Amino acid sequence: MKIRAIALNTFKEATRNKIYYLLIFFGVFFVLSSKLVTLLTLGDKVKVLKDLGLASINFFSVLIAIFTGIDLVYKEIEKKTIYNILSKPVSRSCFIIGKFFGLALTLFVALISMVIIFFLFMLLFSGEFDVRILVYFILLYFELLIITSISLLFSSFSTPILSSVFTISLYLIGHVIWTFNEFKDKIVNPIIKTISYILYYILPNLEKFNIKNSIVVNSDLDSSMILGSICYAIFYISALLILTILIFNKREFK
Repeated sequence: MKIRAIALNTFKEATRNKIYYLLIFFGVFFVLSSKLVTLLTLGDKVKVLKDLGLASINFFSVLIAIFTGIDLVYKEIEKKTIYNILSKPVSRSCFIIGKFFGLALTLFVALISMVIIFFLFMLLFSGEFDVRILVYFILLYFELLIITSISLLFSSFSTPILSSVFTISLYLIGHVIWTFNEFKDKIVNPIIKTISYILYYILPNLEKFNIKNSIVVNSDLDSSMILGSICYAIFYISALLILTILIFNKREFK
């Protein structure tokens, strides 16, 4: 009950933010404007619609995940409302978990809004409904939850500016981390090689959730890879939440 109350309050607070609706608006706008781009292309227009539409939703969903998560904990501390919450029979772990589920609900509402419009748009202009795109959005949602967990971690001990810098940096690293796997076996120095292995397994591998190319070109999806990605997300999110709770429990409020 306590976690649910914090989650619902977090959801209400996040949806009051004008940036939240602005990012959803731009996400929908770029999805719809992708039709204009197809008029300038000579290739398969349906593939272009899919590619631009999915990329637009991905980009603005990530922005929502970052900018709604980085200041929620900091705002509670800055406005000193954290004292009122923790003075009640609410543990710090309940507070963090409640914040996470509130942000997860916020992201779900934003994503599902853009997804519905995207499918209606595809049905209107292409007449097709590719069910496999739902798999893409499911994996995207788990990726967004990881980003939310990262932003919540940094916001538990840092300022919004630094939290946004750290979160964006890890997001970018997460999509190029596969290069560590390509080059770590070629490193000769044992110390650097060990560090590369550690970084490869500690840093988030967000490329696991990127199946956009497979969706656009209509190639087969690997069900074991999809299931493995979901399990990876659950494990990584759990680890980040535990770390966030440990850090938040050690923090002193003045």
